[in-house]
Amino acid sequence: MVFTVPAEADGVRADRVLADQFPDESRARVAVWIKDGRVRVEGRAVRPSTALGAGQAVEVDVPPPPTVELAPQPVPLDVVYADEAVIVVDKAAGLVVHPGAGNPDGTVLNGLLHRFGALSNVGAPERPGVVHRIDAGTSGLLVFARTDAAHQHLARQFAAHTIDRRYLALAWDHGLADAGTIETTHARDPHDRRRFTGRADHGKRAVTHWTVLERLPPCVWVEVRLETGRTHQIRVHFAEAGHPLVGDVTYGRRRRIERPPALRHLGFELGLARQALHAARLGFEHPDGRHLVFESPTPDDIAAALAALRGVGG
Repeated sequence: MVFTVPAEADGVRADRVLADQFPDESRARVAVWIKDGRVRVEGRAVRPSTALGAGQAVEVDVPPPPTVELAPQPVPLDVVYADEAVIVVDKAAGLVVHPGAGNPDGTVLNGLLHRFGALSNVGAPERPGVVHRIDAGTSGLLVFARTDAAHQHLARQFAAHTIDRRYLALAWDHGLADAGTIETTHARDPHDRRRFTGRADHGKRAVTHWTVLERLPPCVWVEVRLETGRTHQIRVHFAEAGHPLVGDVTYGRRRRIERPPALRHLGFELGLARQALHAARLGFEHPDGRHLVFESPTPDDIAAALAALRGVGG
């Protein structure tokens, strides 16, 4: 493939420009491409430190992705609905949706293949049936497609933003308004490829709506509705607005939060081993025309944190 170096990347090292152009690839994998001579400008291979110029045409010989073996495995899953077209799973926190770097197996997808057999073949071959994802540390509802027709039907709804996705989140308060909307340009953080930011000059539109359900000083319990579904969207939006999610070590660890004395024995994360984010509601149109809505109760770890906060406040 060939891409043109954008104006904002003028003078930037080749390895950083490549990393931005291929956000789904690890920086190490991109570095191997450069080392192997797969990245060229005007027919000449570049080095990682080569400064690229705006408007230059960069030719990249992209190798095929590494093969990921999708082995059916008896992974425990909470399947809340299944028919011949779709499967709805209430995912536990800590469970990865599909195999990838660092998570070769033991995922939701491995469990679905064991229980249901073949899934849809639309999209990436290493992710059959996967229409959308939530982070490993986020719990809650996901829909998977069993047939190609179902996959395409669901994908159109996600693209049109007509899927009803409601999350429950526990965030640090610091004056969060009762309700509101955050709209940003969402992209990978240029300084840390494991993170995303809503402060990018170029990227994808990201829109999050929230309503406060309960104030539990120093935290706030909110319902969040996704209009778009970018990677880490809710976590990024709340963190960059000054209200990081409780337990989010990726986006909340750099912010010091003052806690009342009665909370200090609970620790910074109120006993949570992950971000306090739960996909509580999922609604979509089934391929047969029915409108299906699923709801998931607040998981035990977040419920315990809420109870602790209410006890302090009471």
